[in-house]
Amino acid sequence: MTGKRWVILGAVIVFGIIMGRLVVRAILNLLMGGTLFGGNFL
Repeated sequence: MTGKRWVILGAVIVFGIIMGRLVVRAILNLLMGGTLFGGNFL
């Protein structure tokens, strides 16, 4: 039981780190007027 819980906890942590990095990249891209959406959509 506890082993399965640790695996789930680790997966949630990894998922959170990846999503956090993607959100930071998206915000920085919007601030810099970047090409996150494949070009300058403005």
